Amino acid sequence: MHWSENIYWTEPRPRGQAEASDHRRTEGHAVTVHRRIRPFNTRDTYPEQNLDNDLCQAVVAGGTVYVRGQIGQDLDTSESVGIGDVAAQAERAMANIKMLLEEAGSRMEHLVKLTIYLVDPRYREAVYRTVGRWTKGVHPISTGVVVSALARPEWLCEIDAIAVIPEEEK
Repeated sequence: MHWSENIYWTEPRPRGQAEASDHRRTEGHAVTVHRRIRPFNTRDTYPEQNLDNDLCQAVVAGGTVYVRGQIGQDLDTSESVGIGDVAAQAERAMANIKMLLEEAGSRMEHLVKLTIYLVDPRYREAVYRTVGRWTKGVHPISTGVVVSALARPEWLCEIDAIAVIPEEEK
């Protein structure tokens, strides 16, 4: 399992435990506020950049799954996939989204929103065809944005997602 939980401790809190940002309290019990899927530090995943940020690939909060922008990258090795092939990068991004949703306890059919970032508007057709195969029958809302660049020059598209975890599946 690639996840961690943030917990808000009520009186007394164990020494060294950080507080989560949610301030819900119970009668002296710990309450799970949100769960982080595949936490990482940018110094490990972007060694060529002078960064030191603690991030994660997805967060589950209040029955909603927020998936970080996914690109043509293997999540286990951080290796770029499909260099020069926007459809292959979109395919890997959608496969990553599916994997992260499942790790979070959701599924592709529970997608509610996608945001698709392209570095060139001419890539729209290839990327949207790929996304369309993964979301057939799902009908999420989506927003497409053309940007001047992504975090690495070889990345041509990035897709982030929001999904829900239905009550009966929690």
